[in-house]
Amino acid sequence: MAENLDRLNQNLARIEDLSKRLVAALGARKPGDTGLTGPGQDLYLKAGMAMWQDMLTNPAKMMEQQVQYWGQALSHYVEVQKELAQGHLALEGDDDLPDDKRFSNPLWRTHPYFNYIKRQYMVSAEAMKKAVDELEGLTPRDKKRVEFFANQIIDLFSPTNYLATNPDALEKAVATEGESLVKGLENLVHDMEARQGEILPTLADPTAFVVGENLATAKGSVVFRNAMMELIQYAPTTETVHQTPLLIFPPWINKYYILDLKPQNSLIQWIVDQGYTLFVVSWKNPDASYADTGFETYIEDGYLKAIDTVCEITGEKQINAVGYCVAGTTLALTLALKAKRGQARVKSATFFTTLTDFVEQGEFTPFLDDDFVDAIERQVDAAGYLDSYYMSKTFSYLRAKDLVYAPAVRSYMMGEPPPAFDLLFWNGDSTNLPGKMTVQYLRGLCQQNGFAGDGFDLMGERLHVSDVKVPVCAIACETDHIAAWKDSFRGVVQMGSKDKTFILSESGHIAGIVNPPSKKKYGHWRGPEPVGTPAAWKEVASFHDGSWWPHWDEWLSKRSGKMVPARDPGSADFPVLAAAPGTYVGEIIAG
Repeated sequence: MAENLDRLNQNLARIEDLSKRLVAALGARKPGDTGLTGPGQDLYLKAGMAMWQDMLTNPAKMMEQQVQYWGQALSHYVEVQKELAQGHLALEGDDDLPDDKRFSNPLWRTHPYFNYIKRQYMVSAEAMKKAVDELEGLTPRDKKRVEFFANQIIDLFSPTNYLATNPDALEKAVATEGESLVKGLENLVHDMEARQGEILPTLADPTAFVVGENLATAKGSVVFRNAMMELIQYAPTTETVHQTPLLIFPPWINKYYILDLKPQNSLIQWIVDQGYTLFVVSWKNPDASYADTGFETYIEDGYLKAIDTVCEITGEKQINAVGYCVAGTTLALTLALKAKRGQARVKSATFFTTLTDFVEQGEFTPFLDDDFVDAIERQVDAAGYLDSYYMSKTFSYLRAKDLVYAPAVRSYMMGEPPPAFDLLFWNGDSTNLPGKMTVQYLRGLCQQNGFAGDGFDLMGERLHVSDVKVPVCAIACETDHIAAWKDSFRGVVQMGSKDKTFILSESGHIAGIVNPPSKKKYGHWRGPEPVGTPAAWKEVASFHDGSWWPHWDEWLSKRSGKMVPARDPGSADFPVLAAAPGTYVGEIIAG
């Protein structure tokens, strides 16, 4: 007893100290722009007016919805009362409910309290989804936004998100005599202190990985550096290499080493092992001094400079290029610009999960109306850049159950430390976006669809996706929620290339790309030239087990020339500046 009492007193003292720190963290929270935390008032007004119109024109429908909801809720309540009156404390009958890993604890099925809470939540959630689904009088775009934010509310109010209605958290609190709750409070305070009062759970143990030691370990050297990027050339592992070098442009929303997490799933290492002279750009993490940096600077000092440098180092007249996500979009802009100028230093282009036609934005639609974009513009006008926190938060809430609430429950209610997970570590290692480039992307590409529409004015030229003329291989991912494959397909169809290949990988934005052959995990579709509609293409495409990497190697090798002696990093004019992964990848800009 004395030992338990001492432990209780120690926990109470820790709680008192943590409570003071929590109040201080809350006090450090800066007033934010409401446009960054939810939809504008116009969407509430539109939804309210649509519902009011529904009530006036079709009152029977709304009455039916209400009667159905209350009927289900009351029927379950009566059922529970009947079972309890008969002394049946263990309740069954959940077979008709959809599987949901949030409710995996057996108590959700067998305990009357938790079973009742779960069923009532699911009845309410289904009623809300049905009401929104049947709401008339909204444009398809507004309907999609209402559905998204309604689902955010449904996810928020899951009983698993609250201590009193989470059996896992309660069981652990009892088993640890409250220690798990104290540790959970410590985790919460730590996250709030790290983010100046904002709450976003840490997804991975920040101490488990060191870039250059157990991540991004492929051997290479920085052979060029300017204010926009470091250019890394990787050391050869074969005696001969393809004559035409390969240059990868990763996205600058996160850091490049997603392609080199660890040796067994490193696309960078695999490419080198196939006999290519590989260069990869590592982008600078911008601060306020980059406020006026736009696509022009990324193209001039990033893309064009990197292409020229690779040609000078290797002595070749042409290179093959790869662009991933937003870097693929910018590669397409660069190729269109070079075509306008009559330049031909790029022999072929590969696009990983790239959008060039933004007529539809998939799951990003809720964040691309003026209410949100106006708030982003105000933010970058004030700070000079878009802090990485806002992008991390946006991406997380696209998958709120998995990337917000589940980690929050594990960390804040169960008191568990973040896992040592390399992919989630990389996901949290995001970067800022320059102010000008952010607005150009959101306004000119996402909202106005200039590149696939009337043209995107840049660097004295009006660029169009049809200006992309080089041989193209595009890889999209079936369940990609960032660059939906059908939207990616539509852009490739409009490119002016006579030689076009399209590959559809299983899985999502990251796992579909970082899919080494050794895993034998996700398959892919290959088909005829991408024309017509995505559905028609997929219908005639053939499915192949395993990674698309070997097929891409076949495609790329045919466009990479003869075999020549392997090249060591750098040259007389471009000496080695540092070992890979370089210096830019480790920079953290304090917000």
